[in-house]
Amino acid sequence: MPAEALSPVSTLCLAILHKGEATGYEIKKESVEGDYRYFIDASYGSIYPALARLAADGYVTVREETQSGRPSRKIYAITDAGRAALLDALSMPPGPDVFRARFLLVAKFVNELPPEVIERAIEERRRHLQDEIDHLDRIQSEHPENPGLAWITGYGLTCMKSSLAYLDERGAELTAQAKPPLSKAAE
Repeated sequence: MPAEALSPVSTLCLAILHKGEATGYEIKKESVEGDYRYFIDASYGSIYPALARLAADGYVTVREETQSGRPSRKIYAITDAGRAALLDALSMPPGPDVFRARFLLVAKFVNELPPEVIERAIEERRRHLQDEIDHLDRIQSEHPENPGLAWITGYGLTCMKSSLAYLDERGAELTAQAKPPLSKAAE
């Protein structure tokens, strides 16, 4: 399979396996909750089919490991062909970033929602951004030897801190646009 035919999820799986072998569960966890969650939107349901395709194409090997009292688990490892395919895929133009936020959908309907809903959404978004900032700070401190990782975490921190600053500076402006409570609207 030519590198341009690799799906984004397949590319992400190869990137995770580039650092060492892993089970499908570990790959899922890393791509959804771990340090690789920032790169590609990979759902739990998309990872196993991608791994099966990668194995069929010779980009990963799979070995089964028996476990006492539990089903055996599959452990995936990247092959030399997989490393080459990963680098080929990463050499392609990345295309536009995809940004989606449920918070922005709430903000779009600000004039239909009461102020307390908007305030709660802003506070939740602040907490989420701060959690992401803390996570990126942790990654940066755990891997000071990796200049590429330092650059991407710095980029992520700049984006997250800018978003947080925007909420701090202009969150009250959004809340002020909220639909007034019924008792105030009747006055």
